[in-house]
Amino acid sequence: MIVNTPKNAVKMDSQGLDYTLRPKSWQEYVGQAKIKKTLEVMIAAARQRKEPLDHLLFYGNPGLGKTTLSNIIAKEMNVNILTTSGPNLRHGGDMASILTNLNPGDILFIDEIHRMNKVCEEIIYPVMEDYTLHLVVGKGPTAQTMQIALPPFTLIGATTKMAMLSPPLRSRFGAILQLNPYTHSEMQEIITKSAKALNVCIDQQAIDSIAKCSRSTPRIANHILKRVRDFAQVHNANNIDYKITTTALECLEIDNMGLATEDRKILNTLIKNFDGGPIGIKTLSAATKEEEESILDIYEPYLIQIGFLERTPKGRKATKMAYQYLGLEYREPKGPTLL
Repeated sequence: MIVNTPKNAVKMDSQGLDYTLRPKSWQEYVGQAKIKKTLEVMIAAARQRKEPLDHLLFYGNPGLGKTTLSNIIAKEMNVNILTTSGPNLRHGGDMASILTNLNPGDILFIDEIHRMNKVCEEIIYPVMEDYTLHLVVGKGPTAQTMQIALPPFTLIGATTKMAMLSPPLRSRFGAILQLNPYTHSEMQEIITKSAKALNVCIDQQAIDSIAKCSRSTPRIANHILKRVRDFAQVHNANNIDYKITTTALECLEIDNMGLATEDRKILNTLIKNFDGGPIGIKTLSAATKEEEESILDIYEPYLIQIGFLERTPKGRKATKMAYQYLGLEYREPKGPTLL
């Protein structure tokens, strides 16, 4: 199916970024069993009633499969999917142009929906409830309100920051589903499938090694697999084995815990410069020369997840596991540095 899309939205197709590694059906999709079961029931019920699927909100860390799920849903419902992102929706006209291009049953996917402009957010409230677009035409005393009836459609939002969504917007979604990190066995299965899609041979030791350093995230695993494939190709290796994988990971400076140079720099700074903390985010940012947002959104969540970092009311502090990982003698944290 082909649709004419506005400039701020694009139709997802087989030429999209990394699409060759994206699962295209429930059978290919690995993990998130509870979410898959819920969605399968919702889709079956909607198709029986010949109605659009209820509005959905996916949230979780980047790379866990929110976009992939949305595309599978569109395929299962046999409808078009238009995709855009919150930062692209700056004005009411942006939202109106996308909404008026939707056909009955279409899916509108908004990535990073928490970054959508407040004006666009308020426009979409009545649209989600009764498929009516309210527009104000003109300014001042001559301004008039127009109501445009829209065909029934499904809005799927994706966010990495659930708390930044306003309560009125959250309450309008029929189902809110959280994507969780993948297990080690699930990561192994994903890497195996990705290697097959890339038409490369890979042994079990290499699969296990990549799975361990993938941070339980399919996107990271696929990126690492591609880089390892590059090393194998340049070294004229017929298949990806443990040796070539180890060589590639060493060059990429990724260890078997999935930590990169920046992660280790944060831990070393915290322990060696500040006796393990606790210290405030501003101090940590200044000491590591990393932006606060980068620490909060990229590095800190995983360090907390694996038990190397602890966030306390007094600030961030390194755990005993972090000391052991770096091969350092553990010391009890001292007083706080809050700034």
